[in-house]
Amino acid sequence: MNQPARFDLTRFGWLRALLKSRLLQPAMMLVTLFFFVLAILTGFAGTPAGNRNFGIIFVWIVWWALLIIVLVPFFGRLWCMVCPIPAPGEWLQRRAIVRHKPGRLRTLRWRWPSRLRNIWLQNFGFLAMAIFSTVILTRPGVSAWVLLGMILLGVGLSVLYENRVFCRYVCPVGGFIGLYSLTSTLELRVKDAQICKDHTTKDCVAGTACSYGCPWLIYPGNMTRSTHCGMCTECLKSCPKDNIALNLRPFGADLLVAKGRSLDEAYKALIMLACALLYSAVLLGPWGWLKSWANLESLPAWGLYAAGFLAVNLLILPGLFWLTAAASRAAARLQTPVKRLFIDYAYSLVPLGLIGWIAFSFSFVFVNGSYAIAVLSDPFGWGWNLFGTRDFPWTPFLPDLMAFLQTGLLLVGLLFSIVTAYRIGRQHAATDSQAWRGALPVAGFLTSLTLVFLWLNLG
Repeated sequence: MNQPARFDLTRFGWLRALLKSRLLQPAMMLVTLFFFVLAILTGFAGTPAGNRNFGIIFVWIVWWALLIIVLVPFFGRLWCMVCPIPAPGEWLQRRAIVRHKPGRLRTLRWRWPSRLRNIWLQNFGFLAMAIFSTVILTRPGVSAWVLLGMILLGVGLSVLYENRVFCRYVCPVGGFIGLYSLTSTLELRVKDAQICKDHTTKDCVAGTACSYGCPWLIYPGNMTRSTHCGMCTECLKSCPKDNIALNLRPFGADLLVAKGRSLDEAYKALIMLACALLYSAVLLGPWGWLKSWANLESLPAWGLYAAGFLAVNLLILPGLFWLTAAASRAAARLQTPVKRLFIDYAYSLVPLGLIGWIAFSFSFVFVNGSYAIAVLSDPFGWGWNLFGTRDFPWTPFLPDLMAFLQTGLLLVGLLFSIVTAYRIGRQHAATDSQAWRGALPVAGFLTSLTLVFLWLNLG
């Protein structure tokens, strides 16, 4: 298969120098860490009213909107470069924030279990947070405990293991960012793989006198997908051959890379789709009783909600998709095992899943985003007016255009996913017509989900 065209941004000298600077990443981390700590403090000590609390508004509306609408689709894992959660642990390992200190990282050097070198922990961690999402989104104290727990877990794992084990294998947010980064327009890649093969010292892995080895436990010379690359640019700093490029590329280029596809990622695609549908039903649907159940107002009712939530994520939607993969195998008369088709075709769900999350996010970010202007002046809800915006009124943004935006987005996501399903099918089929026959059941599955999204978002 021909590789889509790339444009190397590091050809611009100023950008290459910026990315090689040791100051860039820690400076940005310090900024995000300030807001992260503020979100925790306002969660514990601020007003319990979610629409007046900095922690709720800026984490679950402002940050979420930037992440899912802008950063992931266009910049991939760029958030991981500046994320404050692993920062304290990484700085403890390195015994420095900006300046590079040669020598081994300061940890107990435990080895991460081989059976956990996947994203299953991230899948279950995301589900654990998702089950309590309504509580986390509406109760500042709970949200603060979640944020504090994540940063303490990151520090704890940094003490035990070298590099970013938390980011690579545990972080529940990193799991879906990694999967959805397959659609993004930005990537770090080697310019010439042969140069990496001939270069025996592998400085990008071992580190140099002025740089660390890849904190994400990746050898750039073998990297063909962006799933696990945190874009920290350590490889760019360490490569003596100037063989690392920051590329612009077409949307969805990595979705067609067969190497690295796995069951854990396939389940992540299905989990993200299921959660987007369930969030839309709970938070946008007309069923007040469902929102009450999700909000933990009654423990028995929440138990029923949690059981149904897990059943949809782990059994019902994957089961339906397994039947879809079996139907594709029969329609195209393929010899490929159903499990292999289940895994491969699951990557065609990624564009629709991402668009489903964007459409869902529009519905509450555009409606409630104006709260951020008032909260900026009064983060704790104590009556401050730091920037003179405390009394800024609640103002929905583009309410008359919301339905058109969501409909257009979902139809684009559907088309993108169907084309991706065909192109994945072409990797198994001998002819175009065989690939289209195999893609038809997947297209039906995708269309059904799109109709559900439209129903939930538009009412």
